[in-house]
Amino acid sequence: MKKGEIFEGIVEKTSFGAKGVVEAEDRKVTVKDALPGQKIRFSITKMRSGRAEGRLLEVLEPSCVEYREGACPHFGVCGGCVYQTLPYEEQLKLKEAQVRELLEPVLGEVPMEPILGSPRVFGYRNKMEYSFGDEVKGGRLSLGLHKKASFYDIVTVDGCRIADEDFAALIVATRDYFEEKGVPFYQKMRHTGYLRHLLVRKAVKTGQILVSLVTSSQADFDEAALLDGWKERILSLPLQGSFAGILHTVNDSLADVIQNDRTDILFGQDYFYEELLGLRFRISPFSFFQTNSLGAEVLYKKAREYVGATDGKVIFDLYSGTGTIAQILAPVAEQVVGVEIVEEAVEAARENAALNGLSNCRFIAGDVLKVLDDLTEKPDLIVLDPPRDGIHPKALPKIINYGVDRLVYISCKPTSLARDLVTLLAGGYQVDKVCAVDMFPNTAGIETVVLLSKKRV
Repeated sequence: MKKGEIFEGIVEKTSFGAKGVVEAEDRKVTVKDALPGQKIRFSITKMRSGRAEGRLLEVLEPSCVEYREGACPHFGVCGGCVYQTLPYEEQLKLKEAQVRELLEPVLGEVPMEPILGSPRVFGYRNKMEYSFGDEVKGGRLSLGLHKKASFYDIVTVDGCRIADEDFAALIVATRDYFEEKGVPFYQKMRHTGYLRHLLVRKAVKTGQILVSLVTSSQADFDEAALLDGWKERILSLPLQGSFAGILHTVNDSLADVIQNDRTDILFGQDYFYEELLGLRFRISPFSFFQTNSLGAEVLYKKAREYVGATDGKVIFDLYSGTGTIAQILAPVAEQVVGVEIVEEAVEAARENAALNGLSNCRFIAGDVLKVLDDLTEKPDLIVLDPPRDGIHPKALPKIINYGVDRLVYISCKPTSLARDLVTLLAGGYQVDKVCAVDMFPNTAGIETVVLLSKKRV
């Protein structure tokens, strides 16, 4: 087997991250975006330590459970929704099996509860970050997502099935307007041009929309008139939701990310409101909030169930984000202390706690690793909701040393979860329950909630 060689085979299984496993020349080859039961053609891209990786070239035969009805028109080009040809029940089975497979080497028998699905399979995303560009070099202006495996090419995803329906109307109207005006998009390699991104957020419960046009400061034209025309164009759209605010954000960062150097309000305000489990949250354009509002309610209900009774208890919510979990647990707790490294998220958490009349929440801005050394409170239980990379290895012993009876770990990346569980188990904890929650239908993403308890000697 050599790099560049082409093989055919039937996919045995698909592991987390949509990595299909297929056999060739008595060797297991990992091929991204391949589904169980598919017969595929693939080329070898890497060979190391007896392992091989391949690139999917063609699906020769679909699996017996696949279907194509209603597939997104951008499927295979965008590359985002790798599981959308599977019926939703099959997606759930696949994801539950992936979590179990990752945790079995750590736990042996996994005390797994049935996976929980999203209330919405399509149109569930409440936030999208779109890029300006072109689909082919020198082609017409595009506004959408990166083409699969491409740094440059942008596909206008006006038929995207996982974003809210209003988003399609907004990107088409925005693209058409700036194309009519002949405004150039930002060239990432040359660092020249004006149009960079369009950030769109919409609350499911309130229907409020917040949209921000992200540009460079390279405006050699009447920028105020241009932006006013764009604002009026999108205000005239027959949307299901209503605008809370229309913003203009300046971003001169060389990196291809949305960075807020300055934000001006063109219409309304620079925030909107969403509701979760009876609480109200004020959300700014760049603050973290779960991208599936209805799915977040499922996730947080399960987390609250695992936390159990909180009457009179002190709770640490580590990696607390905008304080959603803290506020859900706060009403009957004595005190909830949230720790989050992103200062903007901490400010949002404080505002939201005040909005919901919760005076027993305290939010601290800082790295969990460092903040734990300075906290004087002693928790009765701890909730962990770290970013994708998991918990810092040096923070885990500090968490373990509190010796709380219960830990609830919410993970958005099961590989990081499996790694951290090794340390938690060695520190005297056992896993009582595991539940996967599908927050991202049709994609490879999965959330996992784990209940751990202190072993009794």
